[in-house]
Amino acid sequence: MGGDRTMGGGGGEPDLERVARRDDAVRAAVEHGLLTPGHPIVALLDVPGIRASAAALRAAFDAVTPPGTPVLHAFAVKATPLVPVLRLLREQGIGAEVASPGELALARAAGIPPARTVLDSPAKTLAELREALALGVAINADSPQELDRIDAMVRSAATDSPIGLRVNPQVGGGSIEALSTATATSKFGVALRDDGARAWIVRAYADRPWLTRLHAHSGSQGMPLSLMAQGVAETYALAEEINRHVGRRQVDTIDIGGGLPVNFGSDTTTPTYAQYARLLAEVAPGLFDGRYGLVTEFGRSLLAKHGTVLARVEYAKSAGGRAVAITHAGVQVATRTVYAPGAWPLRIAAYDAKGRPKTGPDVVQDVAGPACFAGDLLAEGRALPLLEQGDHVAALDTGAYYFAHHYGYNSLARPGIYGFAPTGDDDAGGAGGEGGMRFAVVRGPQTLDEIVAESGGAHGPSLTAL
Repeated sequence: MGGDRTMGGGGGEPDLERVARRDDAVRAAVEHGLLTPGHPIVALLDVPGIRASAAALRAAFDAVTPPGTPVLHAFAVKATPLVPVLRLLREQGIGAEVASPGELALARAAGIPPARTVLDSPAKTLAELREALALGVAINADSPQELDRIDAMVRSAATDSPIGLRVNPQVGGGSIEALSTATATSKFGVALRDDGARAWIVRAYADRPWLTRLHAHSGSQGMPLSLMAQGVAETYALAEEINRHVGRRQVDTIDIGGGLPVNFGSDTTTPTYAQYARLLAEVAPGLFDGRYGLVTEFGRSLLAKHGTVLARVEYAKSAGGRAVAITHAGVQVATRTVYAPGAWPLRIAAYDAKGRPKTGPDVVQDVAGPACFAGDLLAEGRALPLLEQGDHVAALDTGAYYFAHHYGYNSLARPGIYGFAPTGDDDAGGAGGEGGMRFAVVRGPQTLDEIVAESGGAHGPSLTAL
């Protein structure tokens, strides 16, 4: 296969099993007719790969915590808000971190119990807080004003919800400002280094015996592991200070957030959960001595490597001496890449009309999407085997924050999403065996009637009647 398959990724070896599974799935998707003239784009999710990521996460923290330590791995639903995905993760021992009523509804629809659900958000409404407290969902308060709201609620009604406070350790930002949540002026949490803030936090816990958790999340993509670990270490030190002040182990659980970066440059998984867990154990060993329960909130790192967007090349042309492949994958499924290509470059793989890895000399070319603006490019000036009409392109590492977050530019339809597993994987489920793969529908392709309905079709005359 041509393109960026071997582009450097910062150490480690590529996951050749995952690459082979992806190639088989692309070929099977074409043979099985998942792409049609009416649906020339699909999204594919690697079910065995997702299972393997969940197992790696559990194993990484099992290796650094004493037996019996309470550890909840809560998947950040925002990363891939799809009920079948949440159900799959639930069966792998993963809970849910939610940040809106919609995400909580998705977690409940997937059967994730409230006791394995965490509610975070900087703008929780009274109704959200009441629902979470009634269900027993864990809550991390984001501000003093939110803590005041919770005060009134816990005085008036008993709850089983573990309650904590999110702090901003203010350790600095990474290379992507929008995803750096531990800067001096971040909108998240109580800024730990602001004047008087630390003393206020300690008093807040002393005044509220039911405040038993402490939460921090320093950022995600673009954050160096050292800075993430520093944020966790600062939070652990604060928990120790609170417990010394109150004279007992009031803070019994530390929520370290998620944010493990993803290597988008190659098929190598780096950094790994094991590397991060070992680093945390080095910088904050007391966090892993059995005195504290742990919560993690990983999202992108669990799913990104296991998703692929596959689209047909509708036309091939040239402009200014450069080849341009016009495809059906663009801003609607890869919004971040199109609008911020420097921060979010994607690898592109070339497949022929039958879904086989395309070979041939590399040609510098653009891979364009279908939207009506010039910047709708998946890749610009990329060296790939020359893409021709009827070929296919695959946008790799798109299992999180891509095709599940449809952007309705030009009223382009949401693609169908399908999970896949080799026919020999007895746990996979689903139907269809062409190409040695079974497929299961995760979300069907959007219809034109659905687009019209979502665009106010039932209220067509409403404005003309005013």
